[in-house]
Amino acid sequence: MWNYHQISVKLQLGDKTLLAPKLWLQIKEAALGDENLAVAALTPPAEPLLPHSQGFLIRSLPIPGNQPVLSRQKGYLCYVSSQYCRYYIDMRQSFEEYKSKFSSKTRNTLNRKIKKFSAYCEGEIQWRVYRAVAEMPEFFKLARVISEKTYQEKLLDAGLPDSEEFLREMERLAGHDCVRGFILFHQNRPVSYLYCPINQDILIYAYLGYDPEYMNFSVGTVLQWLALERLFEENSFRFFDFTEGQSDHKKLFATDNVHCANVFFLRNNLHNLFLSYMQIAINQLSKLTGDALERFGVKTTVRKLMRFET
Repeated sequence: MWNYHQISVKLQLGDKTLLAPKLWLQIKEAALGDENLAVAALTPPAEPLLPHSQGFLIRSLPIPGNQPVLSRQKGYLCYVSSQYCRYYIDMRQSFEEYKSKFSSKTRNTLNRKIKKFSAYCEGEIQWRVYRAVAEMPEFFKLARVISEKTYQEKLLDAGLPDSEEFLREMERLAGHDCVRGFILFHQNRPVSYLYCPINQDILIYAYLGYDPEYMNFSVGTVLQWLALERLFEENSFRFFDFTEGQSDHKKLFATDNVHCANVFFLRNNLHNLFLSYMQIAINQLSKLTGDALERFGVKTTVRKLMRFET
């Protein structure tokens, strides 16, 4: 199903957004299915363009291998803005079976993180699951307290949306039992949250964050592990979809992945061509900068300073 709305095409150097020009686009996200079959070729959709639309965006489209970043396809500019592994967890197993995918070293590391935070909480970890309509306002309030402190919100404009409309949508989903929210606490203080809407029987890793003051206690990892154990116990889901983008966190917890891309099919005009080239150039500069920092052994330190500066 296509949605028509305006999106920001972000020009980012690392986590810093330099510019974010907007385009009206017809947008669709490829569903995660049992087959996850890659398309044979990148072909523009057959749907007609709406009057003010600049084209189409297909997110998480399975592809057979690396694709050209910019080409022309049947009168459109075909811009492959990102190519990545879409990680997910196959939930059609028991939690014990899922745990067996981890090496003994990784299981020990996870257990050590949980024990460390438990000891800091004086022996008992406090956390809660939210799923009912009446519970959503409390989850929203607590998650927003955390989200406003996170680098996702400060730098990427990707925190939990702070709007009445979003809360109403959460309540609507809860009315159909199509959402799970999780909050981790330390002495009644919310320190990490995870928000997962449900599309049919697939959990979507939509919004997450943690209080940077608790970074050394791996509270995001602790909450992820506790949430997964509870979700496996429900025995109601097919996949836990980490959606687009790659991270060590997703790679650690996933059981499978599929090679995907975000693909724009844009009107073939100078404005869209210039915008595509600008994003490509800045992405290349960002990668070169990151590679240089990596060679000098300071990339992780610089990233933390950028993300958690006050």
